[in-house]
Amino acid sequence: MAQLIVICGPTATGKTRLGVALAQRLNGEVVSADSMQVYRDMAIGTARPTEQEMEGVPHHMLAVADPRENYSVARYVQEATACVEDIFRRGRQPIVVGGTGLYIDALCRGQTFSDFRPDSGSRAALQAQAAQEGGLARLWRRLEEVDPESAAKLHPNDAKRILRALEVWQDTGKTISQHNRETRDKPPRYQAVTIALTYRNRQDLYDRIGQRVDQMMARGLAGEVQALLDAGVPREGTAMQAIGYKELAAALTGDGDLAQAVEEVKLRSRQYAKRQLTWFRRNPAAKWMLLEKEQNFSSLVQASTDFLREKGLP
Repeated sequence: MAQLIVICGPTATGKTRLGVALAQRLNGEVVSADSMQVYRDMAIGTARPTEQEMEGVPHHMLAVADPRENYSVARYVQEATACVEDIFRRGRQPIVVGGTGLYIDALCRGQTFSDFRPDSGSRAALQAQAAQEGGLARLWRRLEEVDPESAAKLHPNDAKRILRALEVWQDTGKTISQHNRETRDKPPRYQAVTIALTYRNRQDLYDRIGQRVDQMMARGLAGEVQALLDAGVPREGTAMQAIGYKELAAALTGDGDLAQAVEEVKLRSRQYAKRQLTWFRRNPAAKWMLLEKEQNFSSLVQASTDFLREKGLP
């Protein structure tokens, strides 16, 4: 089974920098696993690596979708797998870097939705139904009828996942629960050798998140969000639900105060980091690297390299 190096962890922990350093050491290329960095014109708020930060290392799965699109995990697996296989064919090492655990797990498992057609029109029709008065409640009850297993796991107000579950069922004839069971019954496509990053002290992580949000604002995040709105990207679309974009869009369209929106972004980012930690800690095979507030980066790279060599990677 081919081995994928995976660098994961909560936001603002330096995954990109470590991924680049390991790629330089191991003849590697980076495959991003970030559900929002896939969108074009959203570089600042998603912390998409700049050319300078990439240091000449090829990066894949960045800015591959229009922000008006509703990108999906099914599409990510299809496109990222093609990147991984191409990297292997060229004799190089794929290094998956990102904080979207769902994308990472689905890629490594080889989860497929072979009959799923993301552009079938089902999503738009379901969104229209959900927008009607009481529409989301009716859709949740429908999900209870066709896929009670999924409905039991979802809050009745979780519009995104309710729509997703119904969309898969309508387009494939199978429930998303059945897709997941079939995937679990198959051996994984890739063996993940996982390095997970977080700060030893939780407050250091939160401080770093706050600093990053301030840096994003200084770099022009408000202008980036305004440009998306001016270009007609809908506020209810998937791209504009990203942390930072949703809160600033509300403020910029007259529904709030910009300074308060920035504090909301920091709060939502901290909450997201906690969810990321919960997700990644479910993996007992992950090698956790606990960062100090003033981390020695060379030591981190060496410890990561030693771990990978122990796992048989060059």
